[in-house]
Amino acid sequence: VFGPKRGVERLRPPDLEPQMKPDLAIDDATEWLEPDGLGGFASGTSGGLRTRRYHALLLTATTPPTGRMVLVNGFDAWVENREQPAVIGEREFLSRQRYAPGVVAPADAAEIESFGTDPWPSWVYRLKDGARIELEIFVPRGLPVVAIRWRLLGASAPRTLSVRPFLSGRDLHGLHHANPAFRFESRVWKEQVSWAPYSGVPGVTAASNGEYRQEPEWYRAFLYSEEQARGLDFEEDLASPGIFSWDLGNGEAVLILSVTGSLPSGSATSTLARLSRAEWARRSRLGSELERAGDAYLVRRGIGKTIVAGYPWFTDWGRDTFIALRGLCLATGRLPEARSILLQWAGLVSEGMLPNRFVDQGGAAEFNSVDASLWYVIAVHDYLRAVEAGGGKVPPADWKAFAGAVEGIVSGYSRGTRFGIRLDDDGLLAAGEPGVPLTWMDAKVGDWVVTPRVGKPVEIQALWLNVLQIAEEFGLDNRELLQRGLRSFNERFWNPSAGCLFDVVDVDHQRGTADRTLRPNQILAIGGLPYAVLDSERAGSVVSVVEARLWTPLGLRTLPPDDERYVPRSEGGVRSRDGSYHQGTVWPWLLGPFIEAWVRAHGGDDRARAEARERFFVPLLAHLPQAGVGHISEIADAEAPHTPRGCPFQAWSVSEALRLDLQVLAPAGTVRPSGPRRLHAIGH
Repeated sequence: VFGPKRGVERLRPPDLEPQMKPDLAIDDATEWLEPDGLGGFASGTSGGLRTRRYHALLLTATTPPTGRMVLVNGFDAWVENREQPAVIGEREFLSRQRYAPGVVAPADAAEIESFGTDPWPSWVYRLKDGARIELEIFVPRGLPVVAIRWRLLGASAPRTLSVRPFLSGRDLHGLHHANPAFRFESRVWKEQVSWAPYSGVPGVTAASNGEYRQEPEWYRAFLYSEEQARGLDFEEDLASPGIFSWDLGNGEAVLILSVTGSLPSGSATSTLARLSRAEWARRSRLGSELERAGDAYLVRRGIGKTIVAGYPWFTDWGRDTFIALRGLCLATGRLPEARSILLQWAGLVSEGMLPNRFVDQGGAAEFNSVDASLWYVIAVHDYLRAVEAGGGKVPPADWKAFAGAVEGIVSGYSRGTRFGIRLDDDGLLAAGEPGVPLTWMDAKVGDWVVTPRVGKPVEIQALWLNVLQIAEEFGLDNRELLQRGLRSFNERFWNPSAGCLFDVVDVDHQRGTADRTLRPNQILAIGGLPYAVLDSERAGSVVSVVEARLWTPLGLRTLPPDDERYVPRSEGGVRSRDGSYHQGTVWPWLLGPFIEAWVRAHGGDDRARAEARERFFVPLLAHLPQAGVGHISEIADAEAPHTPRGCPFQAWSVSEALRLDLQVLAPAGTVRPSGPRRLHAIGH
């Protein structure tokens, strides 16, 4: 037992104290994330203001990883000096709130002296008289619980700490407003207080080592500036049933918030100590900062695992899952998780297609992607290579499941399936019909498909040809079809005047047409997949063009600046943002295929890997302290300073960085269990 007076336990022993990183910004744009491994999470900003509807303390997935509900949105916290008569009763706040029409209150909250995230979010506040208070927040893996602790640092006059939690009980994407149905009643038993605000909504149980008094209040018109900037509803009312209080002179203040029925047994302080030690030990085994970030996206679905595409608003998507699995699971050696995910999806093939997402909690599937199924085959291939490289064997039942899925995908696409997806006589894959975006460039606003790409998109052919090669490992004889497709690809996609590839051929299914738009999709013909499909003598030219016109330190642009459709910044309302999504906006995940292509085009040796790491990968790492701390954002502006946008915590962005770090750019002989990527073209 550590800590002063009363035997109050510290969150961890002194040698495990957090190391504050001086380069972490303290503002309302830098965000932290604490996921629970079930689809729920806690999140907020380093500066303390809640700027999104998604910023919350207790946000739970009622049907992991979906059915997300916000139960406890945040809190107000303040301290009062108990010894100086002149200031008794004066409150000094450790929290700030923004209210409509844009007022931040209180205006003179305590200064945040430092902020860190190792091993979890921690703040040190400096009061007006120089006293310092530390706040820590963490979420233990596998429980819908958030643990919070405050303590005085050093010798200081005694302080009374008061905390007023704000509750809602709403859908993740909704907003809450004052209403007579909210039940403020509290059930108090020993150290626990429980609330059940609405029927059909999980209740909240709080455990604390302080005192609680019922004092119900509505707090109205919280303003979320990020929602306002995104052109969405941005005001919310929250309910506060009462106030917790502690004498910080007697030791640490502990508050644990949980979904009712989920709180581990024991006193608040002993529970906090037990959870914190177990969680610190778990995180300490995860390795690098990127590996710890990657762990956030692996969550439970049923009795298996899945990958959350991004926080705070995405759940699990087919395309994102299969792209992200290679870095999050295979590069890091987490083969059991990869196996669980791939086997769960193996039985979902329908007419050659895998769902791209599940549209409701009941699991209704949405088949609207041409590439999700193809990425699944790539992920299976890389998983099997990882097992082989690690000296393991794939059980016959697993092999049968994978083989059935691969055969179902190849045969379904060859016969023809939904949305005009079909094998053409040139060996390439045609896809698309008006009004349905099928590729990863899938932005749609109302009836406006921003980048329709109907016909034969370039990256779909690279994926398809890879799948045909991989299918031969499962006993499917595609040799003639594969060679025909390779010849057609190299003949039909080469744009000799630009020294790169067309983005789409047979546009709108009109034979002989080509979309000359310079886009990053072509890089997948050289890097990012097990096999390169472009003739090696042309690969260097493509890489050079993409580097010169699309590369930025944070990813690849989706259009070059001289394109008339180019949008330099992704901002504004829904139509503006979705309209810019693939019209110049930078995508960090594309750095994985690009850097791998660059290494392959420059010889694929240790010298090339070392140069690529310094030239392209190190600049990407500068993003880790920005936006979502320790993570990589979904997108960024096309123009400097490449402001991060979209999801601040994006699975495939982090995944491709991990794949680069641990596989593509690893020196020969040091690659993780999935083994080195194949560096030769099919048929060459």
